[in-house]
Amino acid sequence: MGIEDLNVAGMLKNHTLAQAIADGAWAELRRQLEYKTPAFGSRVIVIGRFVASSKTCNHCGHVHDALDLSMRAWECSNPICGLPLDRDLNAARNIRDEALRLVSA
Repeated sequence: MGIEDLNVAGMLKNHTLAQAIADGAWAELRRQLEYKTPAFGSRVIVIGRFVASSKTCNHCGHVHDALDLSMRAWECSNPICGLPLDRDLNAARNIRDEALRLVSA
């Protein structure tokens, strides 16, 4: 299982999202995942916080640097690809792929 190491302290500085982020109990979620996954024959692979998981097209690998947080759906800016992407699903796929890459390395 792959999870992304998030800078929660930095995210709390965004006053619009701070309450929702604080209510998320991210550290507790990670603790429970790391505690319970061995019982199911799995483990948690933590992806570094500087991997551009939501800005990278999971199909062609092109990084869309101009993507801001308000853009929830976008098209890959690579003229050869142009794949329509959902930000969260795209990030989940990139985190999965990076975790698999780290495991096999």
